[in-house]
Amino acid sequence: MRVMRHVAVQTADFDTSAELAALRASDARVGAVCCFVGCVRDRNEGDEVASMELEHYPGMTEASIAAIVDQAVERFGIHGARVIHRVGLLQPLDQIVFVAVSAAHRGASFQACEFIMDYLKTQAPFWKKEQTPEGARWVDARVSDDAALARWQAGA
Repeated sequence: MRVMRHVAVQTADFDTSAELAALRASDARVGAVCCFVGCVRDRNEGDEVASMELEHYPGMTEASIAAIVDQAVERFGIHGARVIHRVGLLQPLDQIVFVAVSAAHRGASFQACEFIMDYLKTQAPFWKKEQTPEGARWVDARVSDDAALARWQAGA
């Protein structure tokens, strides 16, 4: 079975329409596409956020994301996935992450998209630092992010 996989870590912004078109291109098996786009908020944990800087470990980060996509392919039988994660200095309203999944049916598409995103939030090697009026601070995964991941590990 042919599975389209694309993983990118980049500083440049992405075009969601172009990415969705690339995911669906010439694949008549696709009956459903689910997409998630994460953006920089202007507030976190009650504080203003002026900017967010994301760092990663080149090579290792892409391999980690590719392994997450491979797990989604095995677990949900999806036809394709595109994952883009930005790094560098980002401002509120900027797009950070794009996850799109194609499958024969919506259920697999929704589940695989959420599965990939839950792993990205907790397991992918990214480091996030927010600039607030009180200074810079590192951002950790939330308890709710860890709980979402635990649901998949328990076999949900």
